[in-house]
Amino acid sequence: MLILLSTMGQDGLMVGTPRERAREQTLQDITRIGREHLAAVGAAALSLRAVARDLGVVSSAVYRYVASRDELLTLLVVDGYTELGSEVDAAVNAVAAEDFRGQFVALGRAVRSWAIREPARYGLLFGSPVPGYDAPGEQTTGPGTLVVTRLIGIIDAAHRAGALRVREGPDLSDTLARDLEGVRKELGTDLPPDAAVRATLVWVSLFGSVNFEVFGQYGSDTFTDASEIFERHLALLADVAGLT
Repeated sequence: MLILLSTMGQDGLMVGTPRERAREQTLQDITRIGREHLAAVGAAALSLRAVARDLGVVSSAVYRYVASRDELLTLLVVDGYTELGSEVDAAVNAVAAEDFRGQFVALGRAVRSWAIREPARYGLLFGSPVPGYDAPGEQTTGPGTLVVTRLIGIIDAAHRAGALRVREGPDLSDTLARDLEGVRKELGTDLPPDAAVRATLVWVSLFGSVNFEVFGQYGSDTFTDASEIFERHLALLADVAGLT
């Protein structure tokens, strides 16, 4: 099983024993090279032997840190989700606490910016599944929900502040009502049912818009500048969420 160590201090410097620091540095090097190979050959063609070659060691040395291609993929998945979550947090935190609509826009822009800058890593996280790879939930669920948790947190904070336009929608089925109640408990929110439905639509639509651009689904000559239509999408989604 792949074990990810955290030996970074608050100042960004490695802490721990020399052996722990050396292990952490090697994992960072493997991750860096893995990113480069992901961009060059794609997830399905990743090879630990190739990573070892670029690291300058025999393959058996890499297997002491990452035992298989799947563990390398998991390392890259966790790394990608964590970096994306950190960039989203930095963007949202730069907006005034009471500006919920501005926070949402900052979140959306941060997701798009990272996706455009890191298309291969974004594709690993949100594109087609890698044949034969099943991401281990115990390692990837936490990092993988960073962005949606922050998104729901913005909408929930607006609701708690009385700044969310709440609408009454059609009655929910018992099944959907139970599902939404589970989601609300998991995310620690008391959003009304229709607001929770709208928040879900905003979440999937945000990533759908980014996917269309990153994966070329608009076509090569549909939009001269996709950033403008994305900004309009963000504005519409903020309206759907009820953010003023």
